Amino acid sequence: MGVLKKANRNPSHYVKLSAMTLSMLLVFTGCSGGAAKPNTGTAGQSDSNKGTEAAKSAAKTGSDEKVTIEYWQYVYPAKVDLINALIDDFQKKHPNITVKHTNFPYDQYNEKVAALVPAGKGPDVINLYYGWLPKYVASGYLQPLPDSAFSEETIKKEFFPFVETAKLNGKYYAIPTAVRTLALFYNKDLFAKAGLDPAKPPATWEELVSYGKKLTEKDSKGQYVVEGLAWQPNSQLHHWYRDALVYQAGGKDLSDDRRKILWGDSPAGFEAFKYLIDLSLVHNLGTKDFYNDDITAFKGSHAAMNIDGSFQLGGLKKDAPNLNYAIAPLPSYKEKATQVSFWANAITKGVQGKKLEAATQFLNYLTSKEVQEQWVEKVGELPAKKEVALQDKYVKDEKLGPFIQQLSYAHAHFFVDEKLERDYFVEAVDQVVLNKIPYEKAYQELVQKTQKLYDDYWTKQDKK
Repeated sequence: MGVLKKANRNPSHYVKLSAMTLSMLLVFTGCSGGAAKPNTGTAGQSDSNKGTEAAKSAAKTGSDEKVTIEYWQYVYPAKVDLINALIDDFQKKHPNITVKHTNFPYDQYNEKVAALVPAGKGPDVINLYYGWLPKYVASGYLQPLPDSAFSEETIKKEFFPFVETAKLNGKYYAIPTAVRTLALFYNKDLFAKAGLDPAKPPATWEELVSYGKKLTEKDSKGQYVVEGLAWQPNSQLHHWYRDALVYQAGGKDLSDDRRKILWGDSPAGFEAFKYLIDLSLVHNLGTKDFYNDDITAFKGSHAAMNIDGSFQLGGLKKDAPNLNYAIAPLPSYKEKATQVSFWANAITKGVQGKKLEAATQFLNYLTSKEVQEQWVEKVGELPAKKEVALQDKYVKDEKLGPFIQQLSYAHAHFFVDEKLERDYFVEAVDQVVLNKIPYEKAYQELVQKTQKLYDDYWTKQDKK
């Protein structure tokens, strides 16, 4: 979920909160087959002050009028279960609103949206990866969030600055319930077995390699028994590259106007690209698709370390309750950096009237403090609102803390086509690892193809 295993996203292409700002905030506050899962129930008052007036107005003009809205998300068990429970709660508070919940396998999700939303047969409220927003907006799938409930002033005040990546053409098109950053997951038992101190995880690029070599186990035939570091380019590693490794090497992802790929303009981009590939190809710390994927290997203690997102906490708690693991900030190099991404909720373009009022109330509910706190507990994703995330109970938490602490130097890449950008990166890595293409050639092709993607996108935008 990228973000998330197959999936993750300021007018600028990235966001950086200063350490001072974070300190001040602390002081003042911290996918396979899925079936449709409808839920029915009932609506009334608004869930936040922002929607109170709209709710009162609706109650006065049509208190007995029933309305049904449909909510879509992709299949991720912890999120599906939580949304089902939240819909039940929402409907009890809103007796006249019925929310139908439908979910699809991740790899079918965008196809369903493209086929049904333009025909007016899709969802009223939709959960989407922030990296899909430019494509969704350009395709006319979404409408701007109602300013009466989600004003720019309110959004900037309540949410972390990376929410600006949901702003296009001067309007906010989506609002996050939760966010995720990348960190280092590591198995404490395997650390102890390798003679490493579980209280001292690797803190630098060099240490990540040296620790990984000590943690790697192979059998007599040279096959992996335990990966020192899980290595799955099509999972979180492409995010790790753009929003962490490039910055850590002293580079930058995109120009401030979001038009130019900058990692091709300095040695940092190539250095980060080579470092990531060498973890597998040269240092033999792990290999693609070991035990199917990185998180499966880590859950089964077949990978000692894994670069992954906070969203995995819920799944680990459920699927591997006895796994003795810890979380650490990403190992750094010249600078500290991590990636931040989010799944957001939006309203589709054709929604209006009573459906729009109901959809707005549901969005208010999904971004409320009570829901964001449940998201942390049930899914493991971080609260999107500053006042919720920066509570001591989260900042000082053994597993959540390392993720939240990194928000002061987190970056959110602006995708113009999340799927193609991920595919281009994976193809470039495969070119080097599988086809023995020189690093430089594969890298230059990656830069050129990605830049063309941006050029084509902005050419179309400029003509509108």
